[in-house]
Amino acid sequence: MERLKGSCIIGQSGGPTSVINASAQGCIEAALGSDAIDKVYGAAYGITGVLDDRLYDIGLEDPAELARLMYTPSAIFGSCRYRLADPMTDDTDCQRLLDVFQKYNVRYFFYIGGNDSMDTCSKISAFLSQNSYECRVMGIPKTIDNDLALTDHCPGYGSAAKYVAHTCMEVVLDARVYGAGSVTVLEVMGRNAGWLTAASALAKARGLGPDLIYLPEVPFDLADFIADVSRVHDRQRDVMVAVSEGIRDKNGTYISSYFSDTSKDRDAFGHARMGGLAGSLANFANAKIKAKVRGIELSLLQRCAAHMASRTDIDEAYMAGKAAFEAAEQGFTDKMLAFERGPGPEYSCRTALVDLVDVANQEKKIPREWINAAGNGLLEPFVEYAAPLIQGETGLECCAGLPRFANLRRIMTREV
Repeated sequence: MERLKGSCIIGQSGGPTSVINASAQGCIEAALGSDAIDKVYGAAYGITGVLDDRLYDIGLEDPAELARLMYTPSAIFGSCRYRLADPMTDDTDCQRLLDVFQKYNVRYFFYIGGNDSMDTCSKISAFLSQNSYECRVMGIPKTIDNDLALTDHCPGYGSAAKYVAHTCMEVVLDARVYGAGSVTVLEVMGRNAGWLTAASALAKARGLGPDLIYLPEVPFDLADFIADVSRVHDRQRDVMVAVSEGIRDKNGTYISSYFSDTSKDRDAFGHARMGGLAGSLANFANAKIKAKVRGIELSLLQRCAAHMASRTDIDEAYMAGKAAFEAAEQGFTDKMLAFERGPGPEYSCRTALVDLVDVANQEKKIPREWINAAGNGLLEPFVEYAAPLIQGETGLECCAGLPRFANLRRIMTREV
């Protein structure tokens, strides 16, 4: 296949993670080192930056600062939750993207994100192809929710899982200091899939985790919840519960909506905005069980804790960005970079390519057989799956006791 030459754009989308910038770095360094690439651009605030012609010239950055992206959390170029119009009914967005691509001779487009981002990539790829504009479009996976289809796991999950498990161990020790009886409810992110909340089982395997774990994969019942908490409280006084923000009853109604209408507030993709469940369940338990109660919502902390990032996650995130560029340079397009776990008892991971259309808007959930029969705990197969992903420590540089994150100049093309 004839080598395609031109510029490339790298964008970031959706919720940030501790390692999304490591994926960007892998892609950036591969692109800057390729003689097929004239210019490397970063999209300001995801796809909206391309639509608004707000692009950063990454070639003007200090290589030493780019190297620090490996350990810098959040999305260095900015992110968005923008739903690209379906070109089959309204091609305004896609036509605008094509205009910008032509202006900068963009022949490679990389988008780092989750389910909705893969849908965006799929739409762009199809439109460019229909308009005979040759451009390699690649999706790079990212999500702490670990719910992308056709990949063993997602960059961002291992670090967030490590933070959840580590925090659970600390909270359990804190909750036990008085011995007077307590109920602590820890709320973890996860709207439809419970992978992140399930990570608390890693702490339980070490003897310092939650007594009860509730996931969206199993219908939640308040009466069963109180019975479970009461049983544990009667046995050992102090109870810790880990719960996914998106747990639902047997009818599919979010439990959070039992206590407030916050779940009716939705983002651009129609997803309910979650939060506040921990405090509500703790107060509900307090009305039934006389004990000290506490609701803890990890919120953004679980996705930006670069100080506790998994080395495995960092290295794999970088690998994903680098491999995505290399695949595009070789001629692949309309694909998402995926992970395949190697065979054998020793953990290993290799990359693969899957079709964007097969990933877009799909969700991977925890197998029911990895959850106990009562639906309030995880079994050993999950621990065996997740444990390798949290291994290793970050190489984050510190100065005066605080982290030294990347400090990019972020010079717009219009300023050059």
